Amino acid sequence: MRFADCPRGTLTLSDGALGTEFLRLGAKLGDCLDQWNLTKPDLVRQVAESYILAGSRVILTNTFRANPITLASFGLQGQCVAINRAGVRISREAAQNSALVFASIGPIGKRTTHERVRHSFSVQTRALAAEGPDALLVETMTDVEEAHIAACEALKTDLPVLISLVFAWGEHHDTTLTGSTPEQVSAALVSEGVHAIGANCIGVRESIPVCKRLAAASSLPLWIKPNAGLPELSNGVPTYRITAEEFADSALELRTAGATFLGGCCGTTPAFIRALAARFHP
Repeated sequence: MRFADCPRGTLTLSDGALGTEFLRLGAKLGDCLDQWNLTKPDLVRQVAESYILAGSRVILTNTFRANPITLASFGLQGQCVAINRAGVRISREAAQNSALVFASIGPIGKRTTHERVRHSFSVQTRALAAEGPDALLVETMTDVEEAHIAACEALKTDLPVLISLVFAWGEHHDTTLTGSTPEQVSAALVSEGVHAIGANCIGVRESIPVCKRLAAASSLPLWIKPNAGLPELSNGVPTYRITAEEFADSALELRTAGATFLGGCCGTTPAFIRALAARFHP
């Protein structure tokens, strides 16, 4: 299977949250989880394999915050290339021939210059591409300008590029942090030549109207990865109230709304993917 084998009108299950599983395995909030690619690769591969066994046919890499600017806050900027390349290798080893590997690129979100942001994304995308993932996923973006910079750098690799934003602000909770609607995001990014667009890190019910609007705005495949509801803190640890079955029930509407790739973001686990697989591939 290749990215090209997943056009609009088909449905492919992606994975669930990595961070949620890493917390279960002993990570602490605020840890540099990307470093686990070098220090705890067996645990990273274990999580990836658990999603494949649950039914995921796309898994991500553990490289969400593995850009030089973010890694510098942990004193790890010198390991940026190694962390990213290891992340792709680990997911590839877990996937074998059972799933595609999409390399994860998250937001930088720090106040700095345009050129520093561009260079940071350039370093990360080139490191990821060197290990041959099936696509690059720029995800959890809250600012369309930052998403645009990341997309432009990712497209230079000649790999398929997916862009996913968070629509959780505005009067109707349907804009990015900087005020862009699904239609505006689509208009800004589709013309750049990205290969898919989508939304993640919002509630599963809230994802349905966003998915419909993205579907109407372009003919590109849609990447949809909702949270298991909104988080609540329990002893300093985020918890989520929506069950795997409730999540899967809502996901049926997401398929109808046009989702091409469907999985879970924060709070979701392999149980959520199994529930999706039971709905869509009984």
